[in-house]
Amino acid sequence: MKALLALLLCLPAAQDPPSPVDFVRDVQPILKASCLKCHGPEKPKAQFRVDSRSHAMKGGIGGKAIVPGKGADSLLIRLLLSSDPDERMPRKAEPLPKAQIDLLKAWIDQGAAWTDAAAGAAKAETHWAYVKPLRPTPPPVAGAATPIDAFIRARLAKEGLAPAAEAPRETLIRRVSLDLTGLPPDPTALDEFLADPDPAAYEKLVDRLLASPHYGERWARPWLDLARYADTNGFNFDTRRTMWKYRDWVIDALNRDLPFDRFTIEQIAGDLLPNATLDQKIATGFHRNTMTNEEGGTDPEEARWETLVDRVNTTAAVWLGSTFACAQCHNHKYDPFTQKEFYQFLAFFESCTEPKIELLTPEQQAHRKELRATISKEEARLRKETLPDHVTKALGIAVEKRTNTQRNDIVIYCRSQAPAEFKPLTEPLLALYAELETLDVGTALVLQEKVSEEPPSTYFRIKGGFVNKGEKVTAGVPASLPPIPAGKPLNRLGLAAWLVDEGNPLTARVVVNRFWGEFFGRPLVESPEDFGTQCQPPVHPELLDWLATEFMAKGWSMKALHRTIVLSATYRQSSVVAPGAYERDPYNRLLARGPRFRMEAEMIRDSMLAASGLLSRKLHGPSVFPLQADTSGVVAINKVDTAWAPSPGEDRYRRGIYTHWRRTAPFAAFAVFDAPSREVCTVRRPRTNTPLQALTAMNDPAFFDASRGLARRILAEGGGEDRARLAYGFRLCTSRKPSADEVAILQKALDRELAHFREVPAAAKAVFKGSALPPDPAEGAAWTLLANMLLNLDETVTKE
Repeated sequence: MKALLALLLCLPAAQDPPSPVDFVRDVQPILKASCLKCHGPEKPKAQFRVDSRSHAMKGGIGGKAIVPGKGADSLLIRLLLSSDPDERMPRKAEPLPKAQIDLLKAWIDQGAAWTDAAAGAAKAETHWAYVKPLRPTPPPVAGAATPIDAFIRARLAKEGLAPAAEAPRETLIRRVSLDLTGLPPDPTALDEFLADPDPAAYEKLVDRLLASPHYGERWARPWLDLARYADTNGFNFDTRRTMWKYRDWVIDALNRDLPFDRFTIEQIAGDLLPNATLDQKIATGFHRNTMTNEEGGTDPEEARWETLVDRVNTTAAVWLGSTFACAQCHNHKYDPFTQKEFYQFLAFFESCTEPKIELLTPEQQAHRKELRATISKEEARLRKETLPDHVTKALGIAVEKRTNTQRNDIVIYCRSQAPAEFKPLTEPLLALYAELETLDVGTALVLQEKVSEEPPSTYFRIKGGFVNKGEKVTAGVPASLPPIPAGKPLNRLGLAAWLVDEGNPLTARVVVNRFWGEFFGRPLVESPEDFGTQCQPPVHPELLDWLATEFMAKGWSMKALHRTIVLSATYRQSSVVAPGAYERDPYNRLLARGPRFRMEAEMIRDSMLAASGLLSRKLHGPSVFPLQADTSGVVAINKVDTAWAPSPGEDRYRRGIYTHWRRTAPFAAFAVFDAPSREVCTVRRPRTNTPLQALTAMNDPAFFDASRGLARRILAEGGGEDRARLAYGFRLCTSRKPSADEVAILQKALDRELAHFREVPAAAKAVFKGSALPPDPAEGAAWTLLANMLLNLDETVTKE
């Protein structure tokens, strides 16, 4: 028996059959990354193409490159393995890794399966993103409490990784508070959560945060990037516009959890809904956020054309995750979109007009008219005095026709430059201006459909040029995607219904992918702006499709989806890296640990203001001007006035979502931290780390003002002893208690600063330039610099 056992042990072990190679998951990314550039549809080298099965199987000048079932006999494999540099592929590039070549060989050995599907009149591969998502069944995984965890843990097990433990409670409340409201937890909320013994304490916390009015403010930020929301027109003059009503609509829609399908329809075609309400008309401001060119010599028709093109590209990026812009001049090189389809899509917007609707009641409009007449009389009295030419010129223009610059010229003169004897004239005038300003914001820019019996149409543009008109085309959607749902009109309302139809394979995937990226720092599909054939496939494809189908099944509820994500164990993991995990997954794409990354610009400033106690939690209203560095000495390269007069009172401390967004000169503290100009749709912000960011966070007037506020708060609320105060300030900024070593470091820094300011009183007073001097300037200055240090801690500006 022993001899038989020994003999059996000597025999070769039976090998498992090779796992099937999936073309879309395994092969397609290799072909795209290493082959398609030279062997694509345009001027393929050696007449060999890999953009479709029919071309790939046909081969090229060298003959048949792929012999299904015979990987070793296939020219493709021989060229990849060749040691001859003149023969080896890819030419003039690094050889493919052996693992990739083995994968391609295994695929050919298994028959070189490659699915084709009809795409318009031609055959094209069935790209995963163009196939309607089917709800996958979560894999059975021990200990996985949610479907999200089941998908993630199954993949981790396959990769030989284990999930991290749950993050400490202090970390969890800070993470989820920042994610759902954009603000850190205050000490009271922190203490209540830490003291709550209920196993459902975290779930209750999540529900409270979802119900907060600050939820809409936090989630409006990424949407406004997509909508290219700004308070100015852009281009050379970049004059102001009234768009804040649209911004407030977005905040309110998110707070009331307007289903995403309805959220879409009202923004694309709110004016076409039956008995459209004022709010639904305001929602169409989404496509009034395009830039407006007011430069002399501009062709109005060409400017309008550029606006239409922007609306097409933005719609495709936001809802379809598609680079439709590539089809403006020619058929898309990689995706199944033709140039004709680009103009058919554009035709949906061709029939739009761009009115400014009145938001005031008839009584308010009458009062505004009376107010303007009163102002004209007061200004007539002022004109009798000797005034600077530019002020005289501005006063000579009707009140309602003045530009922002002309209005500012008058106001600035009345406030600061007029001689004392003019005050009886200027002060009443300033009060009238202020009252008029509250009524002059009573308009909104919207879209409105032209009344027509004919379906929307436009002209094909040869090579994409505005003047090169071709045939007339009627509105339509790409043939490679499902048609507009039956019974829907062929206009913007039908287009909106098509975008959020459950048969559309893209929209739900694209939206949940962006949401995932906001929570985890990396989306499941690395290119949220491009779900086309050039994108890298999702790391967790089944999870992406489950999230997409779950989103639709829950009535497109954004809050329900966010709740599902933040309640998962995957989201609640510690961000501490386990030994060996970094080498296996340095970018945490597999999610074996929790997220950790620097906060976005608005969240950094809002968090600092919240910690300092200065933050105004007022909602809605016209945009405001926070403190920023003096720009009066900046030389503008265009017509833009770079002056920035900070808003009075609490308005300068409002959340970043309300900050005036000037396209040619955005709020500097935000621009440094990667906020876009919003001249075009921004699907994702870059995340950079530069020395300028550290210098800004330490020295910018807005941030240093927060340091003074935090110092005052620490001294007022932190107790009478240094150690207690240091611990209190540290906790305000990081949401956790400091260690003994950390307190010792802070104490040493405080003692050093206090000694310096006792020795140099003038330096202490300089810290409070432009601010009220405290009773003990040296103590106040020392705590201000200590507060500045706390606000600049890595933990303060990082979400983990």
